[in-house]
Amino acid sequence: MKKSLALTLLSVSFVVGTSAGFAATAAENWDNSCAKCHAADGTGNTKLGKKYKLKDYTDAKVQADLKDADLANAIKEGVSEGGKEKMKGFKDELSDTEVADLVAYIRKMKK
Repeated sequence: MKKSLALTLLSVSFVVGTSAGFAATAAENWDNSCAKCHAADGTGNTKLGKKYKLKDYTDAKVQADLKDADLANAIKEGVSEGGKEKMKGFKDELSDTEVADLVAYIRKMKK
């Protein structure tokens, strides 16, 4: 009994430890989920970025006007304008830690 409990606990800790190691970095998440519209450098200088008039995250004024909580909420819940979805939410795809890392990644874009 003790042996099977020990093996079970060891297996669970191994699975938890290895799955935590598979979390994508903020740069990977940006490249995979955000850059298509917001551009690799955060300027929004893409076809879709221009179409939707996305903010330039490299601009110091834009950065000053953004609150971390608002950025995190937009990443999680998405953005709608005029009843139409402008950006899908990623709450089902990204953990809270990954969202916080993305917010920090966006903050580093400021020039």
